[in-house]
Amino acid sequence: MIRFDRLTLNKEKMRLDYLLAEPFPHLIIDDFCETDKLEALLAEMPDINTKSRDYVFAANKFEKSKFWQLSPRFETLYQDLISDTFQDFLRFITNEAVFMDNKFHGGGIHQGKEGSFLDMHLDFNYHPLHKFWYRNLNILLYLNKGWQPEHGGHLKLKDLRTGAYKEIGVPFNRLVIQQTRNYTLHGYDHIRFPSGSFRTSIAGYAYSQHQYHIEKPRTTDWFVPSNQPVKKLLARIYDPAVKLKNAFFGSATAKN
Repeated sequence: MIRFDRLTLNKEKMRLDYLLAEPFPHLIIDDFCETDKLEALLAEMPDINTKSRDYVFAANKFEKSKFWQLSPRFETLYQDLISDTFQDFLRFITNEAVFMDNKFHGGGIHQGKEGSFLDMHLDFNYHPLHKFWYRNLNILLYLNKGWQPEHGGHLKLKDLRTGAYKEIGVPFNRLVIQQTRNYTLHGYDHIRFPSGSFRTSIAGYAYSQHQYHIEKPRTTDWFVPSNQPVKKLLARIYDPAVKLKNAFFGSATAKN
C-alpha cells in the first residue's frame, strides 16, 4: 500500500528536507500510499468509540491501537509500516537507529470528533512497557478526505528552545514524520469539520534502544496558555498522577 518505490527514488532529498526542516526536523510526504487502496481502507473505517483518557487537555478524541484487526486492508497497511523497508527508510532520513513499535502503544487510529482539540504537549519519552525504548519519531498518516484549511485541525509545531512555530495541513494521504524531543511541542486547535466528518489519522511511533536513561522518564507534558490557571495547575500534577495510576492499575492504553 505504501509507495515504497517513490520513497526509494527520493530518499536523498527527503533526508535533507527532514534534517533541515524548521522549527525542528520533520518531513511531509503527500501521496504516501496508493490512492485507490487508501480510499478503499477509508471506506472500511469504523466509528471509533474508545475515548482518550486525556479529558482535560484534549476533547472528543477517540483511539484504537490495534487497527490491524479491523480488516485485511488495515493489516496490509500495518505490515507496510512495520516492514524492514519502511524502517530502513526512517533510519536513512534521520541518521538514527530507529525501529517501529509494532504494538502501536498510544498510537493506531486517532479520531477527533466534533469540537475536538489537543493541547500543545511533549510526548512521553520512554516507552511505558519497555524501560529503555526512547521515543524518537511520530509517524502520522492523515485520512481526511476533502479536508480544507477552514476545517482546522492543523498540526501545530513549536520549538521550546527558540519559539519557532509552524502549522501543517492534514489532508488525505499525507504522512508527517516528526522528531520527538524535550522541546518538540505539538498539538491542534478546535476543529470545525463538516457534520459527520472526523479528524482521522493513523499514528505510529519509532524508538531508539538506549542502554540507560539519558533523560528522566516522563509521561505527556502539557503546555497550556497562562490565562487558564486551573489547566496549568493540572498540567503540573499530571505526570506524577499518571505514574501513580499506572503503578496501581497498569496502562489503559496498552489494553486498547
